[in-house]
Amino acid sequence: MPRIARAALPWLAIVLAGTGATWLRLGLIEQPLLADLCTRAAPPWWCPLRQALVLGFLHGVYGWLALAALALALLRRARGLAALAAALGAFALVLYCPESGAFVLLAGCLRLVHLDSGRALPTPAPSPVSARQ
Repeated sequence: MPRIARAALPWLAIVLAGTGATWLRLGLIEQPLLADLCTRAAPPWWCPLRQALVLGFLHGVYGWLALAALALALLRRARGLAALAAALGAFALVLYCPESGAFVLLAGCLRLVHLDSGRALPTPAPSPVSARQ
């Protein structure tokens, strides 16, 4: 995989997580017609998924998951964990956990930038003065 694609992949994942959460919120959760279908005697197969999503944001599950991923990302130097934390932050932000979601999205993106900047900088060669000491 080219270096530019590898560098852009975490950012694409964050955008896709936010887009997916927006689709779930506007397309599945907030549609009154779909809510009415789920109250019928024989609800469609996707109603338990919709109900689980609703219970998830009612109990703040998405915000807690995002905070846990951020804690892992801060403890380890892994771009994947930082991207996961930011993606979960975007997911939580869109799905009714705005405080923790916004915090984790920002902190996860900053951690990702920090890790990327550390990789891009070459390690400095020791100076001749410090090599003699």
